[in-house]
Amino acid sequence: MRIVSIGPDPSLVYRPNLEKKKDKKEYRNYENGDLIDRVFKTYNLMHTNQTLKFVKQKHTEWTSFNHTEMGMMEAIMSLDQLVDESDPDVDFPNSFHAFQTAEGIRKEHPDKDWFQLVGLIHDVGKIMALWNEPQWAVVGDTFPVGCKFQKNIVFRDTTFQNNPDETNPNHSTECGIYEPNCGLDKVLMSWGHDEYLYRVLKFNNCSIPEEGLYMIRFHSFYPWHSHGDYFHLCNDKDLQMLPWVKEFNKFDLYTKTTDLPDVEKLKSYYQSLIDKYCPGLLKW
Repeated sequence: MRIVSIGPDPSLVYRPNLEKKKDKKEYRNYENGDLIDRVFKTYNLMHTNQTLKFVKQKHTEWTSFNHTEMGMMEAIMSLDQLVDESDPDVDFPNSFHAFQTAEGIRKEHPDKDWFQLVGLIHDVGKIMALWNEPQWAVVGDTFPVGCKFQKNIVFRDTTFQNNPDETNPNHSTECGIYEPNCGLDKVLMSWGHDEYLYRVLKFNNCSIPEEGLYMIRFHSFYPWHSHGDYFHLCNDKDLQMLPWVKEFNKFDLYTKTTDLPDVEKLKSYYQSLIDKYCPGLLKW
């Protein structure tokens, strides 16, 4: 499948001296900033259109894995062409963020090569945006559909008024279509890159441990892992995995700086991890 370029030339954004290191409190600012208009527009479209019906449709469309075949490194590098329109913290191609996250994990967890690989590949599901899926169905924070939209979803009070599930009595109670403590595995999340990559890895029998798969599947589920929403849907396994998702999150979030890595020098090491856990051509 042909990939269409929709982002800037990565060489134009290698400007490591333009921005001082950000304080942790400055990340995920959804109130103001240079990128806020773009971010709000993306979330407004997401929160209007991500319904239970829409998510089920996307599962049917994307989990047949008949779009293309490619190796994981090729998929990662294709993200040179993608700038995430939901991210208030960065305005450079997603491929750089992949290596930033992986290197941050490698520094603190040198003994966990699978964790490093998770850092590298966690956003690869965004490749859907290069195959003409709109960004509001690919990027951004995720949330369950089929039950009440909880208070800590980004822009909760201003973007769901035109979502038909907001006023559907079957979909707007605390548990909605789910049983209490049913487990997140039984919950349909808003469609995006987290769920898609998780499904790709499972379909291709990649050998990343369960902890890593949880990081990939739920790293954008900020209302849960960072704000405490939706615990009424969690089971014991979810609670056991939550510390791993939280540990991953600090690298995913706080490595986002304009000090960009030398990708070419890092490729051979990370290719060895790909060969170990996600070898060969994968079906997407």
